[in-house]
Amino acid sequence: MTTGLDRRGFLRRGVGATLLTVGGSGLLAACGSDDDGDSASGGAGAGSFGTLSMRLSWIKNAEFAGEYVADQRGYYKAAGFSGVNLIAGGPSATPQDTDVATGKAFIGISSPDITGTAIVQGAPLKIIGAQYQKNPFAILSLAKSPLKTPQDMVGKKIGVQATNESVWSAFLKANKLDPSSITKVPVEFDPLPLTTGTVDGWFAFVTNEPNLLRVKGFDVTTFLLADHNYPLVSETFMVTDGSIAKNRDKVKAALTAEIRGWKDATADASLGGRLAATVYGKDLGLDEKEQGLESTDQNKLILTAETKKNGLFTLTDTLVEENIATLKLAGVDITAEKLFDLSIIRELYKEKPELV
Repeated sequence: MTTGLDRRGFLRRGVGATLLTVGGSGLLAACGSDDDGDSASGGAGAGSFGTLSMRLSWIKNAEFAGEYVADQRGYYKAAGFSGVNLIAGGPSATPQDTDVATGKAFIGISSPDITGTAIVQGAPLKIIGAQYQKNPFAILSLAKSPLKTPQDMVGKKIGVQATNESVWSAFLKANKLDPSSITKVPVEFDPLPLTTGTVDGWFAFVTNEPNLLRVKGFDVTTFLLADHNYPLVSETFMVTDGSIAKNRDKVKAALTAEIRGWKDATADASLGGRLAATVYGKDLGLDEKEQGLESTDQNKLILTAETKKNGLFTLTDTLVEENIATLKLAGVDITAEKLFDLSIIRELYKEKPELV
């Protein structure tokens, strides 16, 4: 990842509050558009859906390997689009949920806490599937002094970024840990303090900081928050309620291309790293080796026993319930019915079982 562009810092910036600020009083009116970012016409003939506008949740790095593969291999066109416009996110970009809610993009990639907050504030959005079945947040430590469980943090110094404190607090609550038993050290996003012994652990994205240190020669270890009572999914697809009601075939077409692209990307992690570094993010100064490591690690978040059985992006009822409970710990009080609509992905796999 390029210097100064840290994904987690952007994601934790009160994006839900920004949603309505950006849109102002006109946001909800704008959300009522039936077109929702692209005009759909007719059935799924060649190019009949026009260009698919997809809002990414971050810069064009390996995080979007499946989208790159789908584009390169013509899967969007095969699904009925004339092409795809992958709209990058980043520190200066408007929130991804805003772009979908206002019609700038037809579909977007976000997370339950961000989309949930937006919905609570009035945005007519629904999550229709999840790429990451396991949350990417992790505690990073040096292998010579490993932290393997939440309980191992007691009595230790953990570097936590200010923008991640809400997740940190929810994680401690979920594991019944007294915050006073752990020394929280305010840090930025460069994990250098971990390597110098300033802190014992580091709040990280499992695909990001660990690999940044690995390519520099450090031996590190991690444990995922998802493996310890923080089962929030991530990289979730969201569309407007209007798209679900009136452009259902188009939503299915987009998901079909996504599934095909991600099946290929998870079968060969090197694809994502190479396409990110040399094609889609070629101007970002990405390191292909590090991007390949990111792809390898993110595939572990995507492929689970459940998705291998039920298909990519699906969520079990149990996982949905766990997400709602976790969001409540984080201060987002929303029901499953208001946040999720998984009927389309389930219909799609019923209609096209070969996609599983």
